[in-house]
Amino acid sequence: MSLDDPSFVADVAIVGAGAAGVATAIFAARRCPGRTVLALDGAKKLGAKILVSCGGRCNVTNVAVTPADFCGGSPHVIRRVLAAFTAEQTVAFFRELGVTMHVEEYGKLFPDTNRAQTVLDALVGEAKRLGVRILPGRRVTKIERRDGCFEIGVDAAGLSSDNRGSVQSRIVVLATGGLSLPKTGSDGGGYALAQRLGHSLVSTTPALVPLTLDGDFHAALSGIAHEVTLTLLVEGCKPVRVRGPMLWTHFGMSGPAVLDASRHWHHARLEQRGVSVCVSFLPDDDFVSAEEKLLGLVSLQPKVFLRNALAAFLPVRLAEELLKKLGIDGGIGMSQLTREARRALVRAMLEWPMAVRDSRGYSHAEVTAGGVPLGEVDPCNMASRKCPGLYLVGEILDVDGRIGGFNFQWAWSSAWVAARGIGRKFEP
Repeated sequence: MSLDDPSFVADVAIVGAGAAGVATAIFAARRCPGRTVLALDGAKKLGAKILVSCGGRCNVTNVAVTPADFCGGSPHVIRRVLAAFTAEQTVAFFRELGVTMHVEEYGKLFPDTNRAQTVLDALVGEAKRLGVRILPGRRVTKIERRDGCFEIGVDAAGLSSDNRGSVQSRIVVLATGGLSLPKTGSDGGGYALAQRLGHSLVSTTPALVPLTLDGDFHAALSGIAHEVTLTLLVEGCKPVRVRGPMLWTHFGMSGPAVLDASRHWHHARLEQRGVSVCVSFLPDDDFVSAEEKLLGLVSLQPKVFLRNALAAFLPVRLAEELLKKLGIDGGIGMSQLTREARRALVRAMLEWPMAVRDSRGYSHAEVTAGGVPLGEVDPCNMASRKCPGLYLVGEILDVDGRIGGFNFQWAWSSAWVAARGIGRKFEP
């Protein structure tokens, strides 16, 4: 397609050529042989989010994917979409493209090459083999439905105004993503397009994003990672508990547990509910078992310095900072620890308050929470209930998964369901 000719006609036009968009293009081209499938993307380079995923390794999916791994819209819709194209089918699909995978901790599936580029190359290669026309640097500025067809206004990034044109298409798929990682090209423009076509919008927040902390407690702990349970106490709601690795940073905290908890913190703030966060450094213990462990150390090693004894439970620097904040001398022997100090230490290890100030925002978020409500799409085909001929897939919808490959699985599953629906449109 050349935008010098402003009258290009496609059967299926996909707005956004990220994971969900390219997957939709592939599945649609397979189901609609002989039809013109076009994918437009505003970024000059394709697949930036795929390439930065998991430090450039791309966590493609997870061995176990359930609706419970997701937040946002209707669990019923999420369940139906995930069931239509499962994680097992995702693995088989990529194997067919020459991308084999291996399982890592927490069920995460990565390409055997450990390179996200492998995933992107396989997707783009298959799309091109099927005749899909993928055009980067083409930003969609408007979509209007006229006489049963869509007219799509397109600007060519970095080119002269003479290269602005339009595309005519019977089917349009919105796969524009959300607001997370704007440097990859996600600017939320798809939300405005959806709203102009009749959709509403669930307010958005960053998700899977590191949190910043007030105070200086975290400063001395930067770089330490360990297993924790984070508890969010949200006004008027049940406590939210998230277990997993946490990483202390110069700005606050990160790591899988924090990333998973972040959307709940943002959601509480969005609803103007009071929210507090505390962390248990002993995720396998309650007060009784934790105190018994300390008393056991008193019996076994009564003369060992307290700071050294705590190394059995906590990273050394963390133990030192806790003792300092509690005003307990780490140089005393275990037998010298008073009952009052022991109990204060146990409570601190189990319920340490985290003074969350904010998150690092969309620029560091892996996904966007909120978006087009799931009730406004048909789970049988991802078709819009507001605008005939329009389909929506991926992150633009009000669905966000926890860390571990779940958001990519939503992209593949929603793409497959949409393509199935599109294929039926073209059946004789």
